[in-house]
Amino acid sequence: MVTNIFSHRRPARYLRFALLVCFFSYAPVLAGPPFRTDDPEPVDYHHWEFYGASQVVSNQDGISGTAPHVEINFGIFQQAQIHLIIPLSFNRPRAGAFAYGPGDIELGLKYRFVNETPFVPQIGVFPLVELPAGNAAQGLGAGNVQVFLPLWVQKSWGSWTTYGGGGYLVNITRDPANSWFAGWEAQHDFSEILTIGAEAFGVLFPSASPGNEVGFDIGAILNFSDNNHMLFSAGRDILGHSDIFFYAAYQYTIGPPPK
Repeated sequence: MVTNIFSHRRPARYLRFALLVCFFSYAPVLAGPPFRTDDPEPVDYHHWEFYGASQVVSNQDGISGTAPHVEINFGIFQQAQIHLIIPLSFNRPRAGAFAYGPGDIELGLKYRFVNETPFVPQIGVFPLVELPAGNAAQGLGAGNVQVFLPLWVQKSWGSWTTYGGGGYLVNITRDPANSWFAGWEAQHDFSEILTIGAEAFGVLFPSASPGNEVGFDIGAILNFSDNNHMLFSAGRDILGHSDIFFYAAYQYTIGPPPK
């Protein structure tokens, strides 16, 4: 997913692929706001990020998402952050009953092992674990433990930033099947208040090719102050599921007081 403390000229930390929402019909929260990929930049040491967010996915099967989900990130070390998402999920199938309740819980640890220089991008990993807390029979969860193992790369030039990468999503059971994800994003700081970005992504199911997809997102960050931010994105598949997806969040960031 995105989630980092805001500081001057560092909005790249906010424009990440919001989620891998189209892997399954219930819209899991497998990445950072507001896009479906992530970057390698962790939250600053001893800083916090808090999100109140909602995501919605609409396709031929119905409408599903979170309303809301809470995301918390904390810079536990100089190059690492811990990550938690607790969602309330909903599922309204085209044929069937509306369901609302707890969704799957996401835990993660982001670690940056290469710092950016004028000629070298920053590189990091961000393994995520989805715990099956949602009711899979009602479309509120996957019904099994999932592990996403990605590698992310990022480089900035002035007001431009680009990042991306990908990884492998492992299901403890094979229903649904394991899959590969890859995506790339580019964004521009139009001012200290506004950043706009766009991304393209692909999902590959080696054992279930009908599930493959390619899509795009367009999103924006509004930085009202060093602590208060709004994030938005919308996109759709151009190959595959024909999903349409939306994301909106309020983000509050806080760090230790100056010494």
